[in-house]
Parts: sequence; C-alpha cells; structure tokens
Amino acid sequence: MKEKEKEKEKEKAYYEKCPGCKVDEQKELQRGIPVRKLVAIWVIVLSSALPISSLFPFIYFMIRDFHIAKRPEDIGFHAGFVGSSFMLGRALTSVFWGIMADRYGRKPVIIIGTIAVVIFNTLFGLSVNYWMAITTRFLLGCLNGLLGPMKAYASEVFREDHQALGMSTVSSAWCIGLILGPALGGFLAQPAEKYPSIFSEDSIFGRFPYFLPCLCISLFALGVTVACFWLPETLHNHNQNGRLHGDSFEALETASCGSNANEIKQNAEEQKPKENLLKNWPLMSSIIVYCFFSLHDITYTEMFSLWAESPRKLGGLSYSTKDVGEVLVISGFGMFLFQSALYPYVDKLLGPVIITRIGGILSIPLLSSYPYIALLSGFSLSVLLNFASLLKNVFSTAIVTGLFILQNKAVDQDQRGAANGIAMTGMSLFKAIGPAGGGAVFSWAQKRLHAAILPGIWMVFFILNLVEGIAVLMTFKPFLTVRDDRKG
Repeated sequence: MKEKEKEKEKEKAYYEKCPGCKVDEQKELQRGIPVRKLVAIWVIVLSSALPISSLFPFIYFMIRDFHIAKRPEDIGFHAGFVGSSFMLGRALTSVFWGIMADRYGRKPVIIIGTIAVVIFNTLFGLSVNYWMAITTRFLLGCLNGLLGPMKAYASEVFREDHQALGMSTVSSAWCIGLILGPALGGFLAQPAEKYPSIFSEDSIFGRFPYFLPCLCISLFALGVTVACFWLPETLHNHNQNGRLHGDSFEALETASCGSNANEIKQNAEEQKPKENLLKNWPLMSSIIVYCFFSLHDITYTEMFSLWAESPRKLGGLSYSTKDVGEVLVISGFGMFLFQSALYPYVDKLLGPVIITRIGGILSIPLLSSYPYIALLSGFSLSVLLNFASLLKNVFSTAIVTGLFILQNKAVDQDQRGAANGIAMTGMSLFKAIGPAGGGAVFSWAQKRLHAAILPGIWMVFFILNLVEGIAVLMTFKPFLTVRDDRKG
C-alpha cells in the first residue's frame, strides 16, 4: 500500500499560479461536507433563478396597465411574449457563455450573469410600455448565462464523493428560485394598493407598481455579485514551466472539464478520445426528455398565475397578486422540505428514472382536477388549491433533479461543460416556446367558454397534460437510455 501511495505522489503534478490546481489542492485536504461552498452555489443559482418567473403573478396586471390588449381575453396572448423573451435571449447565448466559461473561466461568466440581473431586472420593473418590458427581459436572458457554468463549477469544486450533493444543490436552488420568485412578485407587486400605510401613490412604488419585487431581487443579486469576487476559480491555466507537487494528470483533466486538453500536448496520447456528444444517446435522450418537462413546467407556471388572476366569468379564480403569492410561498416551503429531507432517500430507493416517471404520471390527474377546484370558493378552495399546487411543484422538482442526475451520468466529467451548454440551449428554446404558446392558448381558451368539447380553461389543462404525457412516454425504453458505467 505504501509503495502505491508513493507512486501516486510521483504522478501528482500541480502547476504554479493555476487557480484550478489550487482548488484541487484544497479538495485533497477537504474533510467533511463543504457547507460554505454549498451555500455559495445555492445563493448564486438562486439569484439567477428568482427573476425568471417572478413576473408571472403580476404580468396579467402589467399588460392590462400597458393598455396594449383590446379585450381582457387578449391579455394572456401579450403576456406570453414577455415571458418568452427571457428564454429566447438565453437560448441564443447559452453556447457562447459556455465557450467563454471554458476559455476565460467560470468566475467571470458568473459575475457577468449576476450583474445582468442587477441592471436589467431593475429596468424591467421600471418599464413604461410593452416593448420596454420585452427588451429588458430579452437582454437579461442574453447576458444571464450562468446556469450551465454553475453546473460545471459544482462538479469541479467538490471532491468526487460530494459532487452529487453539489448538483443537487444547483437543481434545488434553481427550482426553489422558480417558486420564490413568483411568491415575491405576488406579495410585493402593487405595494401602494396593498400597503398604503407604507407606500403612497405618489412614491416611486406607486408610479411603478411592479418595481418593488424587481428591486428586491436586484439588491439580492447585487450582494451576490460582490460576494462572487471571493469565489475561487476552478478553470485550469497551466504554465508548462511551473509544475509543482500535487494532483495527478488524470484528476487535472477531470477537474478542467476539457478546457486544458490542448495545453498539455505531451500527454495527449494518455487521453481517451472524446466522444461526440450529439451521438451520445444517453445524454441526448435525457436532454430531450428534460426539454419537454421544462416546456410543461414554464407553461404551467405562467398559466397558473394567469388562470388564478383572471375573472370568475372567464373560468379563473379572481385572485389578487397577493393571493397567488401566498399559494406559491406554501408550495415553495413544501418543495424545500421535500428536496432537502426526503429526495435523497427516495432517490436511493427508486432511482432518478422511476422518480421522473412517477412524478410525471401523478401530475396528469392532479392537473385534471384544477377545473373542478375552480368551482369551489372560500376555505375549501384555498385548502385544495394550496395542496394541489404544493404537490405539483414537488413533482416538478423531483423530475428536474432526476434528469440532472441522468445527464451527469451520461458523460465523463471533462465533457460536462459542453453537455450543460447543449442542455441549456435546448431547454431555453423549449421554455421560450412555452409562455408564448401558453399565452396564446390561454387567450384562445377564454374565447370558447361555451364550446362543446373542452370549453374554456379545460382546454388549457388538457394541453398541459398532453405535453406531460408525451414527456412521460419518453422516459421509457427504447427512447430514454441510462448509462451507468460513468464515474464522477
């Protein structure tokens, strides 16, 4: 054993002034769960996720106040394009930011992403017309490309035995942000109407009723941006003359996510040839399934708020933004408890594929119950709606986490950066389609309240279930293939 340890020590080679090598040295000395790193990843991902769907509780009223919709039934149509503009921008630039992260480092891309939230999310809250709202959301999507690099970062900054925990942290923070964002939007939008003793009609929050939730998220992102300057870089930048003691060549290659493959040519023969990711069916099948579930989730998130806030005569619940916020807070709390306390045990018991199937299958009858829930009122409506919303978001989080795990298993660690870029691009394209298509369907459904087949809101939830059903079918063989022989 001692001889093997000495051989390993001889093989180890760190490089002077290489930030990635410094991280690798720290990982070798790391003992116990790296709580500080987990918290850092959690808050960074949360700051990026919060603005994505924070607008959905108030977008109905924002479009109404812009006076661009001629009829109430047309509000959903215009709201969909505002919701899609962010995802369209991100789809166009995800690969670019992935390349930048591999070339110049994860840290600069992360900082640019959080700065984009500070600037463009604030400007969105100050929008004075429909086109300003679309433009600021589009630019926010273009410049906020940090989810892919953060997934790569989480796989690089931890020891191998903690990488699964790091990826779970990314997915849970992302999903919680997609719930807490709308909750903040619901509670803090139109503050002069809800809290007149604190905010007057003549204040900036009275003149810009949707600015407060955007400002709060931007201030949080500003704090995260400042903290990111102390974030350790994980990308390797090797100086051939600066070799030190330390990690093995193999570990360096693994930690670099492929960024230093061309820098150490003398060891090229030791490297395994990289496979074409587009021909890696376990990866591509898991990404395609992920895209369909993402399409369903973003459409549901927008549809839920539009449905809850639309008038009773159009099949809605006549909820206020505050009412929607309360529902989403309860859902977010329940989802957090499930993700942090129960999901690891459920994953060990069932595995990510079975979890994804069960979550998708149970979501279908759950969504089918929503039109019946709309027939209720008072306490019974509140209890059943909160319970249904909590279950739906727990299922969605379990599905997303399971698919993240499948994507990581499908590729070696030195190709995860590129794999994350492909997944982000595909997911963003599908999520760009979701709000625009969903808004158009919602607007159309409200114009056919007396149709013989699937009248009104029934059509909306039928189409949501159709997408979910297709995604569930894709989780079965031969479409979804799982590769278990990968490490890291």
